[in-house]
Amino acid sequence: MPNAVLSIANLRVSFPRMEAVRGVSLALNRGEVHCVVGESGCGKSISALSVMNLLPRGAVRSADHIRFHEHDLLGMSERQMARLRGDKIAMIFQEPMTSLNPAYTVGSQMAEVFERHRRTTRRQALDRAAELLARVGITAPGMRLAQYPHQLSGGLRQRMMIAMALMCDPELLIADEPTTALDVTVQAQILRLLHKLQQEMGLALLLITHDFGIVARMAQRVSVMYAGEVVESGPVEQIFKAPTHPYTRGLLDCIPVPGVTKAGEPLGSIPGVVPRIAPGFLGCGFRDRCTLATAECAETMRLRDAGADHFYRCRLPPNWKQGTAP
Repeated sequence: MPNAVLSIANLRVSFPRMEAVRGVSLALNRGEVHCVVGESGCGKSISALSVMNLLPRGAVRSADHIRFHEHDLLGMSERQMARLRGDKIAMIFQEPMTSLNPAYTVGSQMAEVFERHRRTTRRQALDRAAELLARVGITAPGMRLAQYPHQLSGGLRQRMMIAMALMCDPELLIADEPTTALDVTVQAQILRLLHKLQQEMGLALLLITHDFGIVARMAQRVSVMYAGEVVESGPVEQIFKAPTHPYTRGLLDCIPVPGVTKAGEPLGSIPGVVPRIAPGFLGCGFRDRCTLATAECAETMRLRDAGADHFYRCRLPPNWKQGTAP
């Protein structure tokens, strides 16, 4: 995609005896929200960590390219990546309590980012931190800067993580399930906050989630991941209107639709769990859970065009119907 803030082509991440990511490609423009959705264990977070080059020990990363604007992230040294992380590219991690250092105050941890990338004094960095805390809706920011992470509620910690990610006005923000472990009311507040900040700052936002409700509310484009690969991608309206891959349809069938789903009516479900994919695996990773699987599904699955910038990876035609598919 021309002029994309982030462009990934054929990303692969492997561990000993497992392929975690298999040929993932996506692009993200300035001001756009792209959601990556799927069950736990399908490779969403590993894909995001690959962009930041923060993979765990033992992981092997390869790709045709991972570009931030014109910069090739694959060819960058660790020192070069460290200059980008927290500055032009920032990430909100899944669980704040495991991402924050309990031995340092909120102010100290936020100021470090600004001091490192902007070469400012500690006072200037703390002023910037207080400004961002107020912007994300935290009252009495001066007092909060002197507190430790354990002294904040889950919602406040997540807001603080968002503020920390925005300290240097990044162009690309990666949010890895930012509402995990929060109650429903706080989840809604955090999502509204992210949406507002993304609109105001023109951020390119890569949002990782397993919740199609968040996709419908936030995104312009969505990539559905399963067993390490993108099985369907396209504009949000197109995916909701005409889901094509059986896995996408299965996920959407699990969601009650107001005015359509009757009270007491059972929701859809997908039996089984996401498999661990061994090196050399061929075919559709969903075939053992799919009621429409045939011997053909064990062959290499090419990406097919369903029209309207909508792509999927399945042998079925784009207009197949349940009970009539070949």
